[in-house]
Amino acid sequence: MFDRDIWQEIFHSIKNNKLRTFLTGFSVGWGIFILVMLLASVNGMQNGFYSQFNDDATNSIFIRPGLTSKAYAGFEKDRRIQLRNDDVEYIRKSFSKDYEHITGRMFKNTSARYKSETGSYSVQAIHPDHQVIEKTIVTKGRFININDLTSASKVAVIGRKVGEDLFKEEDPLGKFVEFNDLPFRVIGIFTDEGDDNAERRIYAPLTTYQKIYSNTDEIDGIALTYNSSYDLTKALEFSTRLENILKRRHKIAPEDQSGIRIWNYAEAFSDISSFTGVLSWIGIAVGILILIAGIVGIGNIMVFIIKERTKEIGIRKALGAVPGQIIKLVLLESVFITALSGFIGLFFATGILAAVGPAMQSPAFTNPSVSFSIVLTATIILVVAGVLAGLIPAMKAANIKPIVALRDDK
Repeated sequence: MFDRDIWQEIFHSIKNNKLRTFLTGFSVGWGIFILVMLLASVNGMQNGFYSQFNDDATNSIFIRPGLTSKAYAGFEKDRRIQLRNDDVEYIRKSFSKDYEHITGRMFKNTSARYKSETGSYSVQAIHPDHQVIEKTIVTKGRFININDLTSASKVAVIGRKVGEDLFKEEDPLGKFVEFNDLPFRVIGIFTDEGDDNAERRIYAPLTTYQKIYSNTDEIDGIALTYNSSYDLTKALEFSTRLENILKRRHKIAPEDQSGIRIWNYAEAFSDISSFTGVLSWIGIAVGILILIAGIVGIGNIMVFIIKERTKEIGIRKALGAVPGQIIKLVLLESVFITALSGFIGLFFATGILAAVGPAMQSPAFTNPSVSFSIVLTATIILVVAGVLAGLIPAMKAANIKPIVALRDDK
């Protein structure tokens, strides 16, 4: 219950020890401020890492060929590995339960022209499943479909930026644009949750570009999504099986890491989670160490205050005050200083994050913030810290003998 006399004594004590109270309170507030800011920074880094994968399905696997680094099965090292349509079909048949979507990919550059407007863009020749894998959002028209693939149609889905560059105020849908002097009909416009560069891309049917380039069956890479029900262990096991089989198909040494490169988002997310987890613990440890320094400071000031009030405490006990009342007085003062200082630090930290956090957008750092659970935890820490800071001085005050206290000359 609220005891006016006790709180008057607490404020009187604080008033008589302004400098010491401010310095120790500042250390507690600074500790909470640093703790919240560090955890928010870690969260911002984590958001930044994840935002880089935001424009792709989170269960994606990307396969790219490379140069072998070891001689194997009669082949010399530095042999260039070439993926083909057969590799996509082989994965479809051999891993039907493990994958959900799959596409071959061919990467080309093109000089595009519409009327008097020109520009250079990257083209990805793909299968229809690519839309799901890359999380491509078609805002007008449609994406590449199976009929486009079967008939090797000269059609294209262009990024929003490509449309703005070439068509200005015109509607691109249905218009013909020349890619390296070949006419392609625009069937769709897409946006991407990645950066603007992703919207300066053009998608076309894989078979169309294979036909343009001497009826080849070569592809530059494969993208697929694994079974979404797989956990991290199963996802990594699947990509390992995939790697081993592709190495056998292309006569690559099992220990050769250069011939076939497989990028599994499951592994990337695992590494990010581990890294940010370590950063979180480091942030918590630093914040707690600073907070401990504040607690020790408050404990020291309470010891000095009790020493200065030894005779007063002796009089209280001589008049019948029980140890519990003395402990309550000291603990309340300790908790009040700690909580007030900590809440000020917490208020400034959350205020700064609310003001500038949403504006902080970069590939490596995005919207630093703290969750309600962190704020609640910090509040609990404040109360516990206040109790711990005042506990030893309170026990010392409660054990003062009235006769000794009354003889105290300060």
